[in-house]
This record gives sequence, structure tokens and C-alpha cells, in this order.
Amino acid sequence: MDETRKTLAFVAAAAVVTAAAFLAAPADPTPEAFSDRGEAFFPDFVDPNDAVSLEVIDFDEATGGIDAFSVVFKGTRWRIPSHHNYPADDKDRLARTAAGLIEVRKDDVVAEIAADHEALGVVDPLDESIASLSGRGKRVTIKDGNDNLLADLIVGRNVPGREGQYRYLRVPGQKRTYAARFDVDVSSRFGDWIEKDLLEVDQARIEQVILKDYSIDEGTRMLDQRDTIVLSKGDPDWTVNRMRTGQKVDAVKMEDLLKALDELTIVGVRPKPAGLSRSLDDNDEGISITRSDLASLQQKGYYFTGDGQLVSNEGETQVRTEDGVLYTLRFGEIVYGAGDEVTAGLGGAGGSGGSGSPDDLGGTGAGSLGGSVGPGGFGAGTPAGPGENRYLFITTGFDAGRFPEPPRPADLGFQARADSLWTDADRTNADLHERHETWRQRVDTGRRTSAELNTRFAQWYYVISAESFDRIRLRRTDLVTFE
Repeated sequence: MDETRKTLAFVAAAAVVTAAAFLAAPADPTPEAFSDRGEAFFPDFVDPNDAVSLEVIDFDEATGGIDAFSVVFKGTRWRIPSHHNYPADDKDRLARTAAGLIEVRKDDVVAEIAADHEALGVVDPLDESIASLSGRGKRVTIKDGNDNLLADLIVGRNVPGREGQYRYLRVPGQKRTYAARFDVDVSSRFGDWIEKDLLEVDQARIEQVILKDYSIDEGTRMLDQRDTIVLSKGDPDWTVNRMRTGQKVDAVKMEDLLKALDELTIVGVRPKPAGLSRSLDDNDEGISITRSDLASLQQKGYYFTGDGQLVSNEGETQVRTEDGVLYTLRFGEIVYGAGDEVTAGLGGAGGSGGSGSPDDLGGTGAGSLGGSVGPGGFGAGTPAGPGENRYLFITTGFDAGRFPEPPRPADLGFQARADSLWTDADRTNADLHERHETWRQRVDTGRRTSAELNTRFAQWYYVISAESFDRIRLRRTDLVTFE
């Protein structure tokens, strides 16, 4: 009896050991794991031109917040809903991104269970059912004009030990994770999608710069006029008003000022109120202002004096070009923060005169495409940062006085005759006509350029870097030196 019990015990133990060994051994890959190897992730998506919207959801593990960026074709052009529908000037970038996603193939299956997603960095950034904030990937979604899904992919960590750009990839809602070559530039940076060159001016064509050094008492609306510096392009040197004997414009400082104007770039944007934008778009008839417009201006550091002059709390700079276009740059409040706080005013960004205002937030909320929303909570991804930037308000005009009208021809009869039959009067009239046409075309070009720029600038408060502000807002002592 005892021997029988011992025998049964040994048999049972052996069975347990055998079962444990079987369970612990790596399972052979099933044929199903290789069934889709080499296939496209989105086989029905074949034409990149079908894409009319892109959404990129990115997660920041350090802050626990989500950055949402989107580009959509609206009306007649591409716009960025996450940044107040600002125009997306790099319209070809979406087509390149779409074409890249079409080419991505399922190279290798690396995981079949959800428990592996965190380690591979392919947790859905929008999945609030998972408590852990680590291992969340970047979700890229592309749709067509009928809001049909063309591509939806979670991009995870780099694949170690693989040459080239290999990433872990997963389709949302599926457990299987792949390793695949992924060299698609999926940018969620605002600056990558826009024309960052703010003034679109060539420094070689700048012939005058006027620095109006003043500040305004925000309580009394009184101006403190410190200085007006008029820098004029000479041959070969620049000159300045009220220059004393033995003084000259510092060529190095002047070159840096011109370069700063040429290279002035957009860091962020805020929409102006619609009424103010319409008024500025056609500024030949003056600016019509409402109470809400006035509040918007003051929040950004802009005020009207008693005589109706629009001024800013950090002075202004005027730039006149050879084409007769006159830019006026008005510098307003400081803008603190980083990321979407600066680029779009989301997550509580703002200056000392309007942080978190409805105008700054652009009406966005927890369900919008902009800002920081997700497992870490609204605003968790964009804490107040140390960065300092500056509001900029730009208008343009055309200086017709820059081009005096030449005499007109007495008559145009010469146009009906062969030039071999021209009289001396015909030749004189032909010469006058050519000069007048050259003048007219130049004036028309200048007016058109100014109008186009003014239409662009009228809708937006811009945000520029503190570095750009410091390079442009110079004083006389910064620019004038002794010979």
C-alpha cells in the first residue's frame, strides 16, 4: 500500500513537472503570426491626394499631458485647427506624410498581447482606461473629405539593434504590435507647417528704419517719448538723424538689425477679434473699434491715445523698402511659457495683460484638438515655463510719395504708326509713355504687395522670440559710434 502511494506520488510529481516545463517553454510561432507579414498597414489607402486631414496626438511622459495637432483642408486652403485655423503654408507636407504611411509595411510581428504595449511604447495616448502614463506612443490619423478613416497608427519606440529607422507600430484597437521601417516625418510642430518668415522682406531692399523709442503709462494713456531714430541707407554708409560731428552708424550693429528684420520668424499666433481684423484689412478708411476689440488690444499691450493713435507699451519700429512698402511693427506684452502655451495660447499662456483670456484660448476646451488633454488632465502637459516671448502687431501701408508721378505723354498717336514714321514729337511721347508705364507698374506692384501683406497681418497678433525683440528694439547708443 505504501509502495503504491509512493508510485502514484512520483507519477503525479512527474506530471506536474512535465506540465510546468511545457508551459514555460517558448511557444513556436503560429502560422497566423506570419500571415500578414509584408502587407501594407492600410491597403485601401493608395492615393495620398485623398488625404484632407491629419491629426497627431503626442504624449509627454514628463508632464502627463497630451499635445494635439491637426491640419485640415477648409474652403480653399489648408488650415491648422489646433492653432486657431492659421493657414498651413506647407501644403505638400501632408501629401508627403500620407505617401509615407502608404508605403509602411508590416515587417515583423513582435507581440500579440496588450501586456507588451507599454514596453514597446505603443499604448494609445488617448486610452484613459490605463492608469500608467509610461509607454504611450504618438497616434497619427488621416481622413478623407468624407471623414472616412484612411490611416490610423500608433508609433512607438525605436527598435533596438536594427539599422535604419525601425519603430514599433500598432493599429489602435488591435493587440498585435509590429516592427517596421518607418521613416515618415510626422511633425506636430507648428513651425514646420507654416511660412515662418514674418515680413517676407529682403534686407538688401530696406532703405529706411525708424525706431520709435517710447513707452505708455497704461493708467493715464500718456506716452513717454524718449527718442525717434531715423536710419537711412546711404551710398555706401547708413546715416542717422541728429548725428553729431565725428559720429557714424555702427556698420556691424546696423547689419545685425537688418538681418534681424529679414529673419524675423513666427513663434506663435493669436486671432484678433473679427471686427478689428476687418477694419485693419482695409485701413485706408481708418480703424473702427468696439469695446471688445479694445479689451483684446489692451490684453496684448496695445492702446489708443486721446487723439486716436494706436500705440504699444514697448514702442514700435517702421521699415520702408525700395518698393514703397512701409511696415509698422508694434511690440506689446511679454508672453510666458513654452510649447502650445506660446504657439497657440493654450494651457494658460499669456502675457501680464491677458493670460488665459477667452481670446487666448480660442474657444478650445477639453474636447478640442488643441491644448493638453488626457490622462494627466487638462493643462497637465503645459505648465507655466520660464520662456519669454513678445506680442507683435503689424500693419503695412504704401508710401506713394516715394514715387513722384512723371509727366504723361501729350498724346498716344505714335502707337498707331510704325516707329520708322515717328516724328520727334512721337519719339518724345513714346519715351514719356514708357517712363509713365514703368512708374505705374511700380506703384501698382507696391500697392498690391502692401494690400496682400495687410490682409495677412490683419487677422493675427503674432508672437516673436525675446531674442528677436532684443535685436530690433535698439536705442541710439546701441547704433551710433565715434569714428
